[in-house]
Amino acid sequence: MSFVSLNIESPTDAPVKLTRRALAKQRTRERILSAARRLFTERGYEGATIRDIAQAAGMSTGAVFASFSDKSELFDEILTADYEVIYAQMKQAGVNAATVEEGVIGMFAVAYGFHVEQLPLLQASIAVSWTRSETAERRNRGHLKHIFALLNGVLTRGVERGELKTDADVKLLAEIIWDVYVANYRRAIFDAWSVEALLSRLSDQLKVILAGARA
Repeated sequence: MSFVSLNIESPTDAPVKLTRRALAKQRTRERILSAARRLFTERGYEGATIRDIAQAAGMSTGAVFASFSDKSELFDEILTADYEVIYAQMKQAGVNAATVEEGVIGMFAVAYGFHVEQLPLLQASIAVSWTRSETAERRNRGHLKHIFALLNGVLTRGVERGELKTDADVKLLAEIIWDVYVANYRRAIFDAWSVEALLSRLSDQLKVILAGARA
């Protein structure tokens, strides 16, 4: 699954009054993004062309390229918007949890609940993640640090509470939990698993993953 650049740690800026031209440009971008989201969901990343997106948005391909440099930038902005929506909820679930299990399950309940509602778009993002350039992949891995910071926080607090051993490898545990979480989406995509079924499986997997790290 692809995590793209998140503007989630930046301080809130003072409201800026947009000019009429800036407002028109913003509305154009929103129309393009709305059309692109619909086509990416219906046809996948490769199946949705810039020409198709422009037509669905009711504008020329030139107008699309005036707002976005290429299709990958357009797709990344859609994914960015999605993850900015769920990140705050995931953070709250992790910080407020009383146990490691509650924190991990709470975080990924947010993500599963969001993505199961739009699985075709999720499939498109997974497909793109296997074909992106090396530079783009390095950039994407850098963006994952936000989610891993949340997981590391949940696990570290578990160590501090005495749930996990003091020498538990928090970084490795977070990576394993992430890999399992992502792999479970195949069940949703190909076996029509519900959010509840995914969380039940993740809970069982988490028990096994954490067994060796228990205090």
